[in-house]
Parts: sequence; C-alpha cells; structure tokens
Amino acid sequence: MKRIVLFIATNLAVMLVLSIVLSVLGIGRPGVSGGLDMGNLLAFSLVVGFTGAIFSLLISKPMAKWTTGARVIDTPSNSTELWLVNTVKALAERAGVAMPEVAIYEGEANAFATGAFKNSALVAVSTGLLESMNRDEVEAVLGHEMAHVANGDMVTMTLIQGVVNTFVVFLARVVGYFVDRVVLKGDDERRGPGIGYTVTVFVCEIVFGLAASLIVAWFSRQREFRADAGSARLLGSSLPMQHALARLGGMAPGALPQSLSASGITAGGGWGALFSTHPPLEQRIAALRSVQL
Repeated sequence: MKRIVLFIATNLAVMLVLSIVLSVLGIGRPGVSGGLDMGNLLAFSLVVGFTGAIFSLLISKPMAKWTTGARVIDTPSNSTELWLVNTVKALAERAGVAMPEVAIYEGEANAFATGAFKNSALVAVSTGLLESMNRDEVEAVLGHEMAHVANGDMVTMTLIQGVVNTFVVFLARVVGYFVDRVVLKGDDERRGPGIGYTVTVFVCEIVFGLAASLIVAWFSRQREFRADAGSARLLGSSLPMQHALARLGGMAPGALPQSLSASGITAGGGWGALFSTHPPLEQRIAALRSVQL
C-alpha cells in the first residue's frame, strides 16, 4: 500500500505546486476581460493534471527504493536470495514480462511492485514477509506483485490519476471564477480575477483532490482483486494466496473474523474504507475462492 499512497501524495503535491506556480505567472487564469476561455482552461488543466501523474510514475521506482531502503539483489549472497531471484524470474516468464529488479527491505510483512514500464519494474519484499511466511506463501505474494506488473497497473493508475487531476484543476477554476465574479462581486473586468478567485481555487484543488482520491482508491481496490486472481493463475491454485492473506491477518486459514485487515489496510465499513487502497482481507480471500483457473 505504501507505494500507492506515495504515488497519490507525490502526484497531488506536484499538481498543487505546478498549479500555483503557473497561476502566479498568469497562466491558466482568466484574461484581462475577466472571462473564462473554456478551451484554453481545458488545455491548461490537461497539462497540469497529467504532469503530476506522469512525474509520479517516472520517479516511482527510485522513490520506492529510497523510502523503503530497498536493496536490489545484484548477486544473491545466500540461498534465500537465490530462491527469491529464481522464483521471480520463473513468474516473470509465466507472466510474459521481462525480469524485474528484485529487492529486499527491512520491515513488517509486506511486498510491492512498481516502475513506469512493465519490462523494467521493481519487485521488493520485506524481511518480515520472508521470516513470517513459508515459501509457498511468499511465492503467492510474488505472483500477486508480478500480476500487477503484467497488468500494467501503475500505468493505468497514472492515466486515471491524470484524468481526475484534470477535472480537479478545471472545476477548481470554474468555481473560483464563479465565487470571484458572483459571490464576491469582483466585476471590474479590466483588473482580471481578484483574491476571491485565487483563494477559492487553492481551497477547491485541495478539497476536490481529496475527493478525487476516492476514485483512485476505488480503482486500486479493484486492481488488488485482479492481482490476487493473477497470482492464483500463475501458480495454478488460489490456496497459496489465500494462506498468505490469512497469514497477514495473523489467523489460520478458515478462521477469519468478520472484520480483518493487514497492517495499514483499512477494514471494511466507515469512511476510512472509502480511502483505502486495499480491500479488507476477508473480501480478498472470499474472491479468491471463486477464481476460475
């Protein structure tokens, strides 16, 4: 989940900074006549919206290495590292993608895959995962991450983020114009937008950006189900992934309570679930039981 939260946060930060800088330079603001040129505003919104998303994608791999302290395995130094590299290689071949970089980082049981392109990805697992799961379960988790890579999930996430960013930038300026011209009576057409426009746009970009995160989080939850199913197909069975998810919850398979989540994953129900990038574990296990192989 960390890589997705980092991606969304970086994207929002870049979008806000770029939007503010361009607005200060007078780009994307209503002209001296005070009117909104919808065509130019849409073009401006597309540039700002997709720049943040694409930039976040391009730096996703080095950023993930830096934030987790992941160490790429260039030459395996022990039997575990050798098994890890060989397992990822075999899964990559089955998934039809190039061998990704394989890394290990210190931390609780978790794993992630990231990268701008499916044929130059990074797959990393934590020491906690290797210590707490057996090899069948670790292989299932690796299959899940390789399914993310094969599905091109980071690129799809970028496209969705770019689209919602565009709407955020566009709608924020429309609302800003309305507030400045109608509510605050900024009707001197020769002076351009007033302080009401600037403040409203800034506030709306934050509020709309958070609302847009709901859409991105929903898509992220759907892709987790697809990656779970992808792991089952790569391994030829859904049981290893079911066991791995149950292990994350600290429960034996088949003994899951109604509400269960892994570290950092919001349980079902409530507003928090709407912002969660991962579904509750019991929902993922239930979905795996119905996967057709």
